[in-house]
This record gives sequence, structure tokens and C-alpha cells, in this order.
Amino acid sequence: MPDPIRPHGPKIIAIANQKGGVGKTTTTINLGAALAETGLRVLIVDLDPQGNASTGLGIEVNERSYTTYDLLVDEIDLNEVVQTTPHDNLMIIPATVDLSSADIELISNEKRSFLLHDALRQHAVDAYALDFILIDCPPSLNLLTVNAMVAAHSVLVPLQSEFFALEGLSQLMLTIREVRQSANPGLRIEGIVLTMFDARNNLSAQVELDARENLGDLVFKTRIPRNVRLSEAPSYALSVLAYDPASKGAQAYRDLAQELMRNSARAAA
Repeated sequence: MPDPIRPHGPKIIAIANQKGGVGKTTTTINLGAALAETGLRVLIVDLDPQGNASTGLGIEVNERSYTTYDLLVDEIDLNEVVQTTPHDNLMIIPATVDLSSADIELISNEKRSFLLHDALRQHAVDAYALDFILIDCPPSLNLLTVNAMVAAHSVLVPLQSEFFALEGLSQLMLTIREVRQSANPGLRIEGIVLTMFDARNNLSAQVELDARENLGDLVFKTRIPRNVRLSEAPSYALSVLAYDPASKGAQAYRDLAQELMRNSARAAA
């Protein structure tokens, strides 16, 4: 999707769900790795004070000299905060717990909702020749999440295949609508991806049926399975594609990346 400010810039996707434990960070890391594996250049922005995306890609806390906190609060140059990862073509702007105070520190800033938008549209971005920027949002609908939605072209929502999964979507959809009306008219929903899916479980099948009946084509065809390798990979500071390339989890994220690229090509046509 072309950006009116930087028409040849990367596509920016916020990965968001205010509910924790739905596979949001797992999706950010592994979708990023799967896109990078195809040769695309990807930047992950860790916007969660827990910093799990940073840890999951091998960036130790003592290596995070400059972070998304510095990018937002001190408006530091992008070149100072971008770090490489063990994956070719995959970079990250790490986060630390410092980010948890950003909401309070930014409240008096008139541009508080646009700080990430402006940071990701610095001319310094061009040098990285990025194709995608994936923003790992915190598990809440706070100022950080609003910054992500104002900065993004679209929102990808991981949806855990469990009871009441759809009920939590209503507030997220409302927030997306409010951001669209007030600050980012072009924001759209990239899609809903079912995570922790167990094909042997009737509940997973029911959640999928309900999601597709209510949300139709917004639900990705690809489902992310409940997979031991997916759970183990972060403890080795690796994506599942690096930890066990042949696992069902790795293949699912490759499939999701392909589906995302096809959808993006159609939207840009």
C-alpha cells in the first residue's frame, strides 16, 4: 500500500490484540522471519514494554542501548535504534521496561499520537530499503497501541482459538474505527489470524466457524497450530523457522507470509 508521504516506503502493519497470551509476539517474530526468508527486508518495532520480541530474537537487555522509548520520547534518529538479528533481512528496534512510562511522559506532547508515525517516516528509513515494518503492540489499548495504529497502514489481529475469543475483538474494532475517523483514515484491518489452533479439538473448530461467519474474508485461510516447537523457540532466542525449519509451526508461518504477500499485491494493484 503506497504511503502518501513516502510513496515507495514499506508497508507498515500493527499486530495488535488487547488480550494477552494470544500469540501476538509469536506472530510478529515468526511472520517477520518468514517474510525475511523470502528475501524481503523486514523491520520489527517492539512496542511492548515486556520486550519479548527483542528477547525472542536474541537481543539481550544489556545490548539495548537505544530503544523504542528513545525513538518516541527523545525522538532519536532511527539509525541509532535499529539492530540486526540472527536472521538475514530481519532487523528490530528493541524495547525495555522503560517504555511502560511512555504513556505518562507523552501525555503533554501535542503530537503524542503521531510520534511513531513520524519516526517511521524519517528519511533514514529509505537507506534500509524495507518492504515491511511489523509493530508488536502491547496487550492493551493504550497510547502506545494508538501510536502503532496511527503509524500503520493496517492491523493484523491474532485470535486465540478458545472460548470467548471473539468477544474481546469488539473493543479493538472500536479503537481501530476511532483511529480511522480521527488520525488515520487509510487504516484498514489486514486480517484475523487464528492462533493456537488444534484441529483435534471441537472448540477450535467452533471458534473458526464463528470467526468466519462473523468476519468472512477478514479471517486468513492459514491457521497457526498449537505446536511444541513454537513454544520452545523463544527460550532459545530464535524464531521457529530457525529453531526447527521443518516443524508445523514454521510451515504455518511461511503459509501466512505467502497469504499476506498475495493480499498485499492485490490491494496495491
